[in-house]
Amino acid sequence: MKKCVAVIALGLLGLATPAEGQTFDVLIRGGRVLDGTGNPWFYADVGIRDGEIVALGRLGGATAGRVIDAKGLVVVPGFIDVHSHADGPNRGSTGLRSDDSRRRAAPNLVTQGITTVVVNQDGRSMWPIAEQARDLRAAGFGPNVALMIGHGTIRRLAMGDDFRRVATAAEVDHMRALVRQGMDEGALGVSSGLEYVPGRWSNTEEMLAVVGELAAYDGVYITHERASGADPMWYLPSDTAARPTTFLDAVAETIEIAERTGVTSVQSHIKARGADYWGSSHAAIQLIERARKRGVNIWADQYPYNTTGSDGSTVLIPRWAIRSEGDGESRRFAESLQRVLHDEAAIRALHMDIEREIERRGAPENIVVMQYPDEALVGKTIADLADLFGLTPVEVAIKLQLEGDTKRPGGVGLRGFSLSEYDVESYAKMPWVATATDGWVTMPEDGLTHVRVYGSFPRKIAHYAMERGIISVADAIRSSTSLPARIMGFKNRGMIREGMRADIAILDLETLADRATFFEPHQYAEGVEYVLVGGEFVVDGGEVTGALPGVVIGR
Repeated sequence: MKKCVAVIALGLLGLATPAEGQTFDVLIRGGRVLDGTGNPWFYADVGIRDGEIVALGRLGGATAGRVIDAKGLVVVPGFIDVHSHADGPNRGSTGLRSDDSRRRAAPNLVTQGITTVVVNQDGRSMWPIAEQARDLRAAGFGPNVALMIGHGTIRRLAMGDDFRRVATAAEVDHMRALVRQGMDEGALGVSSGLEYVPGRWSNTEEMLAVVGELAAYDGVYITHERASGADPMWYLPSDTAARPTTFLDAVAETIEIAERTGVTSVQSHIKARGADYWGSSHAAIQLIERARKRGVNIWADQYPYNTTGSDGSTVLIPRWAIRSEGDGESRRFAESLQRVLHDEAAIRALHMDIEREIERRGAPENIVVMQYPDEALVGKTIADLADLFGLTPVEVAIKLQLEGDTKRPGGVGLRGFSLSEYDVESYAKMPWVATATDGWVTMPEDGLTHVRVYGSFPRKIAHYAMERGIISVADAIRSSTSLPARIMGFKNRGMIREGMRADIAILDLETLADRATFFEPHQYAEGVEYVLVGGEFVVDGGEVTGALPGVVIGR
C-alpha cells in the first residue's frame, strides 16, 4: 500500500517511474532538481532524447548514450539572459555572427549556465530581422537566440539623419509598419534606448504608437530608460536650457506605455545611478508595485553588480571642453582643455560639469584609476589622489587630463562604481526582476571589460542568495529561468519538465562563484559543471566544448 501511495505521489509531481529499458541520448542521474518555479529541490533523474526532456523521475532501469552522475550537484533549467548584446547590428562582428567560431560558441556566457540570449537591445538591431536570422542560422552559434527590433534602428529608417526632433505622424506610421515587418520576420518585440541617439528625441506618444503594434503579436517591449539616476548621462549642468529627466520619470513612462498598450514591458537593468540618487530604488519599486497591483504587465531585469557598463569608460572632463580637430594621433585633448582654462566663464562651467560627473559616477571615493601612464596611480581612487596631491577632486580630474595620456579623453582610464549595494539588493528581492548580464561575447585579447559578462548568473545565486541571504537559491534560479521565460513568452523553456527543451545547467553549489575581477576580468565562473543547449553539451565537466547547437527562437 505504501508503495502505491508513493507511486501516485510521484505521478502527481510528474515524476512517475517509466517502464524498464528506456533509452535516452543523455541521462542525468541522482541530482537535486530545482525546476525553475521557485519551489524547493527534489531528487530526480532526467532523461533527454532528441533535444527534449522526455522523462523525469526514478529512471533506475534506463540506459543512455551518455550518463552524467549528478550526485551532490543541482540540476536547473538553462539560464535565459533577457538583456544581452551577444549579437550586434553588424555581420562578422565580435558576437554570435563573428567569423571566429570560438566567439560564436560564446564561452563567457555558456560557462555561466546561459542557454538563451535575447539580443538587439537598447534600440539597436540589424535590419531586416530576417537577414540577421539567416546569418545566424548559416553560421551556427552556442546559446539560443531571440531577436528584438531596435526602435532606434527603425527611427533612423523612418527619419533619416533628421532625427533630433519629434517624429511626424507619417514618420511614426512608417515606424509602425517596420515593427509589423520585423514581427512577421520572427522578432519577439521592440527594444528602445531612450537615453541614446536617436531615441532620446522621441516622445511618449511616439513610443505608445510603436509599442502598440506589438499587442496583436503578443510581443514584448524592453526599454533602456531615458535616465537611470537624477538625470540622463548626456545632461550637463552647464546646459541651462535642458530640464533633466529622472529615473522615476522614466519608470512612470514605462508604466504608462505598458498600461495604455497592454503590452508586456520590461524596465531594463533597473538601477539608481549616482551617489546623490542612492536609495531611490524604494520609490521605483513602489511605482512598479502599485502598477502591478492594478494589472499593469510591467517587469524589470538586473545585472547583480554595483557598477554599470558606461562606468567603465568614465570621462570626468566634459566633451565640450576637450573638442579638438582631427582624430586619432592628431587629437590633442590636453591642448583643448588648456584653452578652456584661460576663460573664467568656461572654467566655472567646467567645474560645475566635472562635479556633476564625479557625483554621477559614485563620488570621489568610488571612482578608480584602471589605466594611467604612471602605474603607481593605478588602483587608487579620485579621493586617494586628492589626498595625495593636496587638490580637490575637480582639480584632480583636470590634472589627469593635462599630465596623463594627452591623446585620451580624460587622460586616464577610470571605472566608477555608481550604484549602491542597497539598491542592487532591494531590486534583487523583487519577484518581478529577472537576472540579466547586459553583456556580450568577449575573449581575453579584448582587454578590460565588465565582469558581468563572465559572472552575472553565478553571482546572483552564490553571492546574493547563498552568502547574503537576500533571496533563496530557488528564487535566484527562478529569476534566471522561468521568470524570463514567462516575460518573453517562451512556452518550452525555463523549467525542468517533461516536454521542455533540454536547455539545462548542472551546478556545484559548493564551489559556485563568479571569479572575474575588474583588473583580471577574463575568468570563467566556477561551479558550472555541465551546460546543455537542446540536449548538446556546450560545457562538459567545466570545460567549453565549442559546440554550436543554438537555434533562433521565433514567435
